Amino acid sequence: MVVIKRSLKIDSNSNFQIIDITRDIVAILNDFNKDDETQMNNGIVNIFTKHSTSAISVNENEKGLLSDFEKVLKDVVKEKDNYKHDFIDNNAASHIRAFLLGSSETIPIVDGRLDIGTWQSIFFIELDGPRRSRTIDLTFIGE
Repeated sequence: MVVIKRSLKIDSNSNFQIIDITRDIVAILNDFNKDDETQMNNGIVNIFTKHSTSAISVNENEKGLLSDFEKVLKDVVKEKDNYKHDFIDNNAASHIRAFLLGSSETIPIVDGRLDIGTWQSIFFIELDGPRRSRTIDLTFIGE
């Protein structure tokens, strides 16, 4: 069994932003598979955001869908609603949205490739930007 840890650094440009990180994860996996000692044919990768106002999600990367998702998320969790946390940081809505979305995803690796569906992408979702150097930890476990 091989366990490999890596991190991605993400910069966001707006308060709410959906960033496709699929290619970044594929590139890291491909680098492992160039070396016999780190080659990963089958296993999993866990993708975890280290920030409580961001999320990781898997879905289709279609412009209209991403826009719809933002609208629904903002309709469900209003920006200002007399949240108690706003008296501390003024970003309660971002934290609540992150609660609903989750901080990680685990993706299978089969035959050296991410085993995601044809239309699936892996997203980092910024909920309290813009921010610099958001950290996403990747833990690859496999053989």
